[in-house]
Amino acid sequence: MTHLEKAVELQKNGYHCSQAIVGAFANELGYNLKDCFKISTCFGGGMREGGTCGCITASFMVLGMAFGFYDPQDKELELYGNKKAEEFLALFKERMAGDITCKAILGQDISKPEGLAVIRKEGLMLKLCPRAMRVCIAIVEEMIADFQTRENDLLRDGVENIKNTDNLTTIIKHADKRRKFTGNVTKLLDSTDKKVAFIQFDIKRFKIINDLYGEKFGDQVLFFVSEKLKTICDENQFFMNLRADVFVIVTAYDTDHELDTLITRLEESFEEFKEVKLQLSFGVYTVEDRGMEIRQMEDRAAMARKAAKDEVATNRLFYQEQFKELLYTRKFIEENMNAAITEKQFKMYLQPKYSISQNKIVGAEALVRWIHPQRGMVYPDEFIPIFEENGFIRKVDYYIWEEACRFIKKCTDLGLRDCPVSVNVSRQHLKDMEFMRVLVAYIRNNKIEKSLLELEITETANDEKISRVAEQLKKDGFTLLMDDFGSGYSSLNVLLETPFDVLKLDKKFMDNMMASEKGKLILEYVVAMAKKLELGLLAEGVETKEQVELLSKIGCDKVQGYYYAKPMPQEEFFEMLLAERGVESAKKA
Repeated sequence: MTHLEKAVELQKNGYHCSQAIVGAFANELGYNLKDCFKISTCFGGGMREGGTCGCITASFMVLGMAFGFYDPQDKELELYGNKKAEEFLALFKERMAGDITCKAILGQDISKPEGLAVIRKEGLMLKLCPRAMRVCIAIVEEMIADFQTRENDLLRDGVENIKNTDNLTTIIKHADKRRKFTGNVTKLLDSTDKKVAFIQFDIKRFKIINDLYGEKFGDQVLFFVSEKLKTICDENQFFMNLRADVFVIVTAYDTDHELDTLITRLEESFEEFKEVKLQLSFGVYTVEDRGMEIRQMEDRAAMARKAAKDEVATNRLFYQEQFKELLYTRKFIEENMNAAITEKQFKMYLQPKYSISQNKIVGAEALVRWIHPQRGMVYPDEFIPIFEENGFIRKVDYYIWEEACRFIKKCTDLGLRDCPVSVNVSRQHLKDMEFMRVLVAYIRNNKIEKSLLELEITETANDEKISRVAEQLKKDGFTLLMDDFGSGYSSLNVLLETPFDVLKLDKKFMDNMMASEKGKLILEYVVAMAKKLELGLLAEGVETKEQVELLSKIGCDKVQGYYYAKPMPQEEFFEMLLAERGVESAKKA
């Protein structure tokens, strides 16, 4: 029987539309039919109130059973599930000519006794609901078929081709492998009498490999590691590529020597790829509580791995109790980040940009600070890396962009049109065009000049898509600043490929150049090069008088840093700007 035939038969047997649709898919998705009926009764609650059609809520449940997110930390899968729900609703509206409520479909208000009486008397559910059921089932079948087709293509093509497909392929790969990995690790923890360890490792300076040799080469490195792990790990050792260049192996063992031998073997196996030297950092967590969530075990291994990256004497560390504070911090951040947005706990701070020659403010950079009502200040170096990892950085950026536009509007209303504010555009935004729509909307709503909102983009190389987006931003009239110039090995290549207007010299680059006469000479030539290319130049992280004097001497006039001013609340910056510009107190008010 087809799904539609099953659903119609269930409806004829007295089950409402929500139960019928869920029941039609339950068995093949591996769910107990009776349990699904119980749950879908609640999902159909809106139907009995005359609200959203029960077919829609049932379809959302089926899609959730098929490929919905089950891990609250898997934000990619959650976003994908939400996206598919939106797509489903749009298709349903289109095919049902806008009818999405029981009242619209049945022509009677099911929530009122008189309406329900007519529905029952005339058998409207059996006459009219099958149309909605047919549309829902068709859409669900299309989505599941598309999901399975892409999943099969992925499994056939292998990891190497992930970048040649769309984001859905990546999500499917991650979700499918995560399910299998978690299942296997759970069985291992339950069945073995041996000790169990999580060994997490990554490739040092993997970003530089991507910059120097291109992302395609970087993908080949990851594929090489994945394939090699298949030969290294036996049937009771399970591994997974968690994200980017981060891998984890879960293994049973008897002695620490066994773990040391395995790590040494991994080092030797991944020492070189196509004549490129690879160095690894290892973090090890030996399981103490087998009832702990697998994600928490991974987190402990991750903390050890990150600590190992800063070690000079060794590239491998075992988890230590002092890492717990980092885990608690991460947990706090992830549990409170949504409330921080809705309750406006994030605050925009502004750091002035100065002209050395004029000794005046010529702009500002918008920065985010998180002021929690109980914990107080949560600093960016604590939450930004986590937000970039789980995707929440998009929401934070949107929040700061809107605040920046409001601040610019506040200034222009007083006639101050000579203090542009720059905002950071995270790399995640540059992978699609949605952020441009948001930016333009903020600018339009606040009726400000586009030139007053500048965009800071961290330097990147060998990414044609990001370069194309930057080209489009330039065509649309935005001023582009290359953030952290000099922090990587790709800066000069990026200048050829991406239309930046201003280079921001990275603080570490500045510090390194100031440490020797040779470095100062290099800095001088960078400034000269920028002028030849007709690029603006701004040095960030300027903290000493010596730096200011050298920059002034070699022709870099614009600076940003603690020597002039620290980041400050926008209200404080506003008062400073008004005072400097000599705006009358009456206008201030």
